[in-house]
Amino acid sequence: MTAPAPTSTGSKAGAASPSRPARGRSRVLVRAVPAGVLVLLALVGPVLAPHPTDTPLAFPYAPTGDGAVLGGDALGRDVLSRLLTGGAPLIATALGIAVAVTATATLLGITAVLRPALGRWIERTADLAILLPAVLGIMLIALAWPGGGRLAIGAAATVLGIPYAVRIVAAAAAPVAATGYVEAAASGGEGLWHLAVREVLPNLRATLLALFGLRFVEGVYVVSVAAFLQLGPQPPEADWALMIRENAAGITLNPWAVVAPCLAIGLLAVTVNLAAEALAPARTTPETQL
Repeated sequence: MTAPAPTSTGSKAGAASPSRPARGRSRVLVRAVPAGVLVLLALVGPVLAPHPTDTPLAFPYAPTGDGAVLGGDALGRDVLSRLLTGGAPLIATALGIAVAVTATATLLGITAVLRPALGRWIERTADLAILLPAVLGIMLIALAWPGGGRLAIGAAATVLGIPYAVRIVAAAAAPVAATGYVEAAASGGEGLWHLAVREVLPNLRATLLALFGLRFVEGVYVVSVAAFLQLGPQPPEADWALMIRENAAGITLNPWAVVAPCLAIGLLAVTVNLAAEALAPARTTPETQL
């Protein structure tokens, strides 16, 4: 008796299946590696800077030459050295904003879903905070903060970003909390911590990674906008956002003094967002995980 035809079809499917995870991993690497390289370059940039960031090497807005690969800035300082040095503070600020917003919103969003009585107050507070214009909120917090500076901008971006993030996490956690296995765990006497960490949180990995990427990008943009408003980092600090404001007047004399930090900020935002999206697991409904 000959073997049934479905056996060969199944073997083909089985032979093809190992290549799918391989292709998936290659796509993840293609999207994640550029972000990692850019972040690593920004972190080790101060070591690679060929000149001191606060020492003039040429006349203001000097064109590219032997002493300055990207020319000089408004004070004649080396643009390349300031570009290599100015990425680490911006990345650290944006990373702190993303971590604080994502962690706080995860805690509040899951609690709001699992404890509806408390959740109503959390959501109403978030709705009221969302009504505050972002730019006005940043200015109020930054100007009221003793000494202002980068820490003030980071605190303002965190406070203003949490209400939006809470709404996103709560919307993603609501269908998970309504599934049978979560209700069974709650009926079995499991506490809030167990329900949040063991039952709900593992099903929100894709949402939280996407949220983290968006909050990181928002942190980069908030610090950049604050620099144009003369808030946050102050001269003579080397910072990508500050470089744009300082050198905007001489863009026709040495375009690299403005174009280089603009490209760095844009590439950082795009690559980190793509990396977060690529690292997020495939979205599945709670029913398929039972």
